[in-house]
Amino acid sequence: MRIVVKLLFSCTALIITSCGGKKDSKEAENTINLRFVDEYVLPAESALNSTKVGGLSSIDYANGSYYLISDDTESPRFYQAEISFDLNGFDSIFIKSVTLLKDKNGIGFSEGSIDPESLRYDNGSFIWTSEGNINNGVNPFVRISDSKGKFVKDIDIRDRFLIHPDPKFGPRHNGVFESITLSNHQKGYWAAMELPLKQDGDEPTVDETDSPVRIAFINKETGSFEKEIVYELDNVARQAKNGHSFELNGVVEILEYDTNKFLVLERSYAMGYKDGGNTVKIYDVDASNATDVSNFKSLKDRNYTKATKKLLYNFDTIRNDLTNGVVDNIEGITFGPNFENGNRSLIVVADNNFNLYGSQLNQFILFEIEK
Repeated sequence: MRIVVKLLFSCTALIITSCGGKKDSKEAENTINLRFVDEYVLPAESALNSTKVGGLSSIDYANGSYYLISDDTESPRFYQAEISFDLNGFDSIFIKSVTLLKDKNGIGFSEGSIDPESLRYDNGSFIWTSEGNINNGVNPFVRISDSKGKFVKDIDIRDRFLIHPDPKFGPRHNGVFESITLSNHQKGYWAAMELPLKQDGDEPTVDETDSPVRIAFINKETGSFEKEIVYELDNVARQAKNGHSFELNGVVEILEYDTNKFLVLERSYAMGYKDGGNTVKIYDVDASNATDVSNFKSLKDRNYTKATKKLLYNFDTIRNDLTNGVVDNIEGITFGPNFENGNRSLIVVADNNFNLYGSQLNQFILFEIEK
């Protein structure tokens, strides 16, 4: 393993094993296998045009380039990168350009008014999400910007996803639109909540909970939310220790790979662990028979069918092959180009939080999709 400014690593191979989903979600038929190929760590001191490269909360591949949003609340932006690899591993990562995201008035955002989390390229423009700042009265949004970062339009968000005067309703702080994906048929987008709405269920804990999150379809033509489906979160994987109590689990990114079929990234975190405390999983999710719950004001005491889920990959299986044995704060996932053997690539990226809470990694992990 070696780290260079443009980063080169050796390859360690691993064939995945699968195990079942939890709670009352039925298992989805698993048709995908992932093979770990390589890891790549972008140095913490990496910078471009007076911006620090970090806080990488999503990654998307289009037209030979990769786009990565940075969740810097003072200067939200996205990077364009070139990533080179083959079946033996990464060759290089080159951060090519940076684009600052602008508000409706064409200027930068004020501090604390935005929390960018996910970004996808769509035919020359970008759709992206902000979790807002619920505790400070700032609503989330889903927005379209042009290639220069200028505002194009906002998506019309249903009231249930906005701050509510009744504290028993609405989104939780840092638990709103963490992820977005283009629909397989290119007619819209799917946006997923990280945590349950307050009226829908409880936040996950290490104990058994009912923690359903909504994944909403957005019609590209009308710019409106339509169908909503339900995905059940796992429990928190590990209990916080060494005097700490903070722990969580939520959906951090989704990727539709076929009609109503998704790869879903779940990340559980618990403080007090030397390995970073993250437990990250990729689920294969089928929403073909999921109930449309868009007319349900609350999911409690309602009968409906959730999306099915089956564990596709647990990053714990490669922890010993990663830098310092750390599975870092994985938040982004994208399909990449095909390998030389015709199999598709898959890349995930970690948000290093700009090392505000201790040493973290700008971590990229490469997989081969075997069918």
